[in-house]
Amino acid sequence: MDEEPQDALPVRVLIVDDHPLFREGLKAALESAEGIAVVAEAERVAEVPDAVARSGPDVVVMDLSLPDGSGLEAARRLAAQPPAPPVLMLTMADDDGSLLAALQAGARGYLVKGAGREEVLHAVRTVAAGGAVFGADVAGRITALLAGARVREAGQLFPALTAREAEVLDLVARGLDNRRIARELVVAEKTVRNHVTHIFEKLHVATRAEAVARARDMGLGDS
Repeated sequence: MDEEPQDALPVRVLIVDDHPLFREGLKAALESAEGIAVVAEAERVAEVPDAVARSGPDVVVMDLSLPDGSGLEAARRLAAQPPAPPVLMLTMADDDGSLLAALQAGARGYLVKGAGREEVLHAVRTVAAGGAVFGADVAGRITALLAGARVREAGQLFPALTAREAEVLDLVARGLDNRRIARELVVAEKTVRNHVTHIFEKLHVATRAEAVARARDMGLGDS
């Protein structure tokens, strides 16, 4: 069994969860391992900023569902005021929407409650060290989730576009010509040409290559 160096500083953890028994069990599990110290606890979104400022944690272990709001909101508030400790979500929520929302809020890890002690310890250490960890049961869904969000992201990145124009732009950025796009969307090729014309006008570009470059600069178009 490896021993911690005498001068090694422990990983400082803030637990944010409104269930006292769960917090107590999680704290015991974390502190039973070498090199981890629970330095503060909080029950509400509103308590998180003060708890972080007071205790200086290396990682925040956060539930999604809190009495006065969502752990996602707390994560977003922290991320907006760097330098901020990374957030590891530890929640009962196992749905794709919650996972995607956590990624978008800047969470560096996502585990479902019920994960084993070693998995939680590994996640805390990895996130505190600057890495990202997602439980084995959710990691495989991330690529599909991010790919499925592409068109919605296009609408967010280019708010002047309609939903259908954003969809067309994504297909253009993926290298499809108007005929292929028409088949993909089951519309007339003339309709696609009209959409492309409107996209050019709204993005202030003159050519298809410019539109593709703009879209790919924003991360669209990858297969």
